[in-house]
Amino acid sequence: MASTIGFGIDIGGSGMKAAPVDLSDAGKLAEDRFRISTPTPATPEAVAGVVVELVQHFGWEGPAGIALPSVVRNGVVHSAANIDDSWIDVDAKALFSSVLGQDVVVMNDADAAGLAEMSFGAGAGRQGVVMALTFGTGIGSALFVDGHLVPNTELGHLEFKGESFEKWAAASARKRDDLSWKKWAARVSTYLQTIDALFSPDVVIVGGGASKSADKWVPLIDARPEILVAEFANSAGIVGAAMASSGA
Repeated sequence: MASTIGFGIDIGGSGMKAAPVDLSDAGKLAEDRFRISTPTPATPEAVAGVVVELVQHFGWEGPAGIALPSVVRNGVVHSAANIDDSWIDVDAKALFSSVLGQDVVVMNDADAAGLAEMSFGAGAGRQGVVMALTFGTGIGSALFVDGHLVPNTELGHLEFKGESFEKWAAASARKRDDLSWKKWAARVSTYLQTIDALFSPDVVIVGGGASKSADKWVPLIDARPEILVAEFANSAGIVGAAMASSGA
């Protein structure tokens, strides 16, 4: 099979990562990913400037997929939990297309990560209700029913104790509150039990930055659904975004 290379950019609360992706070879990165810290404040103009740097680093000239920690509908941003509030109602597709001079696809970051896992990773071939969750600065969610994505679920923002669940159970909360892996796993368990009560998933895929240390906390989770560890770890968003940009 001829090589099909796509390009993905994953914009997170703390870092922005990019790489070309070989979509004909199980979504493997064609080059080492490149990371730049997310600017502070993460305004549209500042983030767009870093996107240009990431693309120029690889000398990429084709279409690009861009994953944002936001609800994205038809290229327009409708939430901004871990980026600047000035993103609300911004046409991100038009912004990034303008600064890059190329076609772009913009989507929710957890949806992008979920696409990668369902196509090439832990969820490949799985039917029924599958929930892919990313644990990092926040908690991202991607819901699949028989392999079909239900976009923009943003279930990290379910309310818990008067605030969003991600403030209490994201990987950043473990560091902020200086929790042991066991105590943090108990928080994740409470979150997953809530997800189970609402959606009854057959499978939950846990990913994001925390999945790199999965052996320290995943065995401690107390929840009914089958728990799988994401295979792409923190590169899933890049791979999924690259898939979207190429129409894969």
